[in-house]
Formats: sequence, structure tokens, C-alpha cells
Amino acid sequence: MVTKEDLKIVFMGTPNFAVASLQALVEGGYKVAGVVTAPDKPVGRHAHLLQSSAVKQYAVAQGLPVLQPEKLKEERFIADLRALQADLQIVVAFRMLPEIVWNMPRFGAFNLHASILPQYRGAAPINWAIINGDTETGVTTFFLTDEIDTGQIILQKRWPVSMTDDAGVIHDALMLLGAKAVLETVDRLIEKGGRIETVPQESLIRPKDDLHTDIKLEHHKNILRPAPKIFTETCRIDWRQPADHVYNLIRGLSPVPSAWTELINPSGDHAMLKIFSTERLLEKQEMPPGSIRTDGKNHIEVAVADGFIRLLTLQLAGKKRMSVKDFLNGIKIDAQWKMNVPSS
Repeated sequence: MVTKEDLKIVFMGTPNFAVASLQALVEGGYKVAGVVTAPDKPVGRHAHLLQSSAVKQYAVAQGLPVLQPEKLKEERFIADLRALQADLQIVVAFRMLPEIVWNMPRFGAFNLHASILPQYRGAAPINWAIINGDTETGVTTFFLTDEIDTGQIILQKRWPVSMTDDAGVIHDALMLLGAKAVLETVDRLIEKGGRIETVPQESLIRPKDDLHTDIKLEHHKNILRPAPKIFTETCRIDWRQPADHVYNLIRGLSPVPSAWTELINPSGDHAMLKIFSTERLLEKQEMPPGSIRTDGKNHIEVAVADGFIRLLTLQLAGKKRMSVKDFLNGIKIDAQWKMNVPSS
């Protein structure tokens, strides 16, 4: 019978989101045999300095062996990984693994994903759940397969999303919730000797009446929402949209990568403007989308299809993030200014 003390785990992850899970394993007394993370990246104006990932920084501080492969199929990495003799691999916010890697441990490899799968498969599940106005999200642990985010589900934990939450708030909440899910998943594997009951994602896409599981199927829809990588154009605000759409886009991208628009002065000059937080003002109005309503001192309101979006915090290109009041102290804006509206 395997125990927590002798189960050898290899942890794979890169950003701060993954550190909470690794820390929970270390502080919980689990045996982390090694850590796999991204190679150090050059930083600075001339890229002379190298920056380690958040996961590497924590692993080094804990004295854990660290592997940083450029390619996950390279022979040296495979040999070094095999030498760790892991019983289990845990993956949190890392690259897609080749089968030669995830199929190596006797207990397999499981991933922590920041959504209630099968919804929001992809690179940006937190952002897209908020952009789409969801009132609930959560985390899922599932066994890895050769297709991204499609493996058999082990467990899920849910989390409410307030209409005032942004992506940063939900990121931090799911980071901690995910760490709990990782520990619970490992404990289940230990208790069952690796043979635990799982739920195929296909059964959640098309629920079956005879499926016995503690996962709530009624919350899933046959139409799946993806969570693709977010690009710069994804973040551009279209002021022709309804207030809810614009509001959710802004909070779904805040604080990073952040929604953006272009501020146009009366002379026609454009300046990029990032927007981090707003309020909705639903009211009938006939101003063109992107028009500005302001007192020049305390507030800026931008016309949308069914009212206004009141800006609260923003950042002009080349400046620091600030409140609208501080922004107006430095730039005198009136109704002749406007926001750029995309042509398509």
C-alpha cells in the first residue's frame, strides 16, 4: 500500500498560479521528487539578465530538484525525468505534454484546470468565463491524454463569480481552491491505490440519466464555450456593444492583459488607453457610441448601445495606472474628445 510519505511526485508548472499547489504539497508533507518548469527568460532592456519562473523560484528555495527542458521530447530530459522515478505527475499551468512524458508514472499524470470542464477548454478559462458573464466557475482535476483538456475528470470544485469580480480576483480565488483540489486528488489516488473512479467529459456534454456521479451535471450545457488564447485585438473595446458586454470584457481582462481603446482629442490625435475598472449606467441616450460625457473633474462616461460605461481606473500609454479623478487632474477632457470605435 502506498502512503503519502513514499509516493514520489513530479510537479510541472510555471506561473504564480501553480506555486500555491506546489507549496500545498510541500507543506502537506508529500514527497516532491522533482519540479519541471520553463527555461529562464531574458529580461531587461538588452536581455542580459535571466528571470526564473515563479515555480522555479519556490522550488529552489525549498531545495527541490528542477528540470527546465527547452523541448519535452529531448532525450536528455526524458532520461532525467525517468531517473526521478515518479509515481505520479501533477501539472498546473504548464505546456501540453507528449505521451512519452504523461504516460511515464504508474499512477499517470493529472492536470489542474481553472474551469468546470468540459466548459472553457483552452489557455484562458478565467478570462473567458468572466467575459461571457458567468456567475459560477471553479477548478477541475483530470487525467492527461493526448488531446488538450479532454481527459477523464477526477474531481471538481465550484466558485461563485460576483458581477464586480475581475479576472485578478477570480485568479487568486481559484489558485487557492485549486491547491485544495490537488491535495484532495492526490489523497484519493493514495487511498484507492491509483484506481479511482473518474467521469468521462463526453458524459457531461451529453448527460446520461443512468450516470452515477457526485458531479452536478445539470449545470453543464451541450454547447461548449472555448477558452482560446487572448490576443491584442481580443482586448480592444467595441463601444457599439451593450453595456453588459463592454463591462464584462473589461473586468474579464483586468488586470492583465487589460482591455484597451484609443482616446481621440479634438485635433484627431490618437492615444492608447487601458481600462481596468468601470461601472454600468443603463439609460436611454442618443449619443454616438464612443462619445464622452464628463464634468472634466471627477468622471468620464463613454456612450454605448444602451447607456454609458463610467470609467474608474485607467492608464494612458506611457503613464502609470490611476483613478479617473487623478487622470482628469492632468488632462483636461471635454465632450469634444471621444473614444475610437473599430470600423468592423
